[in-house]
Amino acid sequence: MHLLNIITITSAGLMVGTELSISAFVNPALRRLESGPQAQALSVLARSLGRAMPVWYGLCLALLALESFLHLHQTTLAPLLIAAALWVAAIVLSVTTLVPINNRIASLNTAAPARGWERDHRKWDALHRVRVLLLMVALLIVVNALVA
Repeated sequence: MHLLNIITITSAGLMVGTELSISAFVNPALRRLESGPQAQALSVLARSLGRAMPVWYGLCLALLALESFLHLHQTTLAPLLIAAALWVAAIVLSVTTLVPINNRIASLNTAAPARGWERDHRKWDALHRVRVLLLMVALLIVVNALVA
């Protein structure tokens, strides 16, 4: 296996793991907090992850594009393109629906959160699960294509 394959799989795998942990562990734990501390924790997380994740998503997509280019005349091209398309779908979902909600949560006045912020968080969490599913399927396809 080439170093680029290892970097691609590791980068995408770590991202999927991070997104899965947010959905499966972080958000359910935060929901157990009272409203004020929950809003404060979500606001902090939304700001910090809102800065880091776009770069990581872009890096993973660039790695998938490079892998696709390097496998242009091989049988692994089709799966890599499918994985890249799923990654793009996750990015489009993020930009069109999740980022606006995340921005509202990040800018919460935690002393007096705006009405509806809990509903926004539930909606974000539900849509985030769709994103996690897209990323997981993409990762499985990438691993199968690059390791097989």
